[in-house]
Amino acid sequence: MAKTTTKAKKAKGKVETVESIAGELLSLMGVTVKPEVFEDEKNEAIVVSLKTEDEAGLLIGRHGQTIESIQAAIGMLAKEQLGEWARVVVNVGDWREKQEEYLKTLATSAAERAKSMGEEQPLYNLTPSQRRVIHLALSEDPEVATESVGEGEERYLVVKRKG
Repeated sequence: MAKTTTKAKKAKGKVETVESIAGELLSLMGVTVKPEVFEDEKNEAIVVSLKTEDEAGLLIGRHGQTIESIQAAIGMLAKEQLGEWARVVVNVGDWREKQEEYLKTLATSAAERAKSMGEEQPLYNLTPSQRRVIHLALSEDPEVATESVGEGEERYLVVKRKG
């Protein structure tokens, strides 16, 4: 029982720390949105949910660059304060859910092209987290395989027919 209590206290401390960091960062950005922060035990992450109509575009940025930068900054500051990494996921409205649906659709169409044409289907300009969504989306398909190729900014994902 004591182990559960300790784990719960530790999680609560992470949530409070991330909430404080997120609030301060948003304030410094001049954004008037209060972050809702909670633990997502299933995905082992601390989620920072930002609900705003007026400033959603500003917070998401072009191709999600701003939201990814905010997420990285909060994650690094949390590590500094907590002394350990905590996976932080920042979401504005339902942007992440829409993004994931788009990526799953992209994955499915690339898999169908790979199966029908028998040719590798490269997918460029994806972030590591976007590549991960596609890998996971196609992991259950026994007819295709996915592979990340290249290094750094040049890294891309390939969908190919097995066999």
